[in-house]
Amino acid sequence: MKKLVLSLASMALPLGAAAEDFSANSEAKSWNLFAEQPARFEAKVVDILCELSGDCPDNCGDGKRQLGLLRAADGVLVYPNKNSQAAFTGAAVELAPYCQADVEVDGLMIEDPDLGAKNVYLIQKIRNVGDADWVKANTWTKKWAAAHPEAKGKGPWFRRDPRVKAKIEANGYLGLGLETDEKFIAEWFSE
Repeated sequence: MKKLVLSLASMALPLGAAAEDFSANSEAKSWNLFAEQPARFEAKVVDILCELSGDCPDNCGDGKRQLGLLRAADGVLVYPNKNSQAAFTGAAVELAPYCQADVEVDGLMIEDPDLGAKNVYLIQKIRNVGDADWVKANTWTKKWAAAHPEAKGKGPWFRRDPRVKAKIEANGYLGLGLETDEKFIAEWFSE
């Protein structure tokens, strides 16, 4: 419990580094998102659930956990929300090979108190601390296609993803059951 409280506090209250400027030397490309700021920093790649609860499976959960960045400068747990691709996906896939490694990342930070956004990060490049070459964080689509060869086709990936299809088939588009979906669709989309 103590670890959970300390972790939550570190997410909410940076440890003495509230004014630190992480935009120095960042080469992140703008996405023209509200409240985005370039941010480059060193961090340890961690399993967020492990950090918050102490439930720590091997290898950061083998791709089944959301990964985070424990920033070296101030101990703040940063939430990588997406990679550098247009789809809002892929941050955990990009970070998985670096589980528990000390890395340097470059991307965009979104913080806005009115939105409640704090330490939300869009990762564009990653490298192990001390490495010269960056790795672009843009591999999610290829890794998804390799994991789901049966989902080849045109259109957005999520319409072809067998996991998404199974959830819709079991619980409907709204997640409230097929009967609720049927009523909703009839009420909102029929003439």
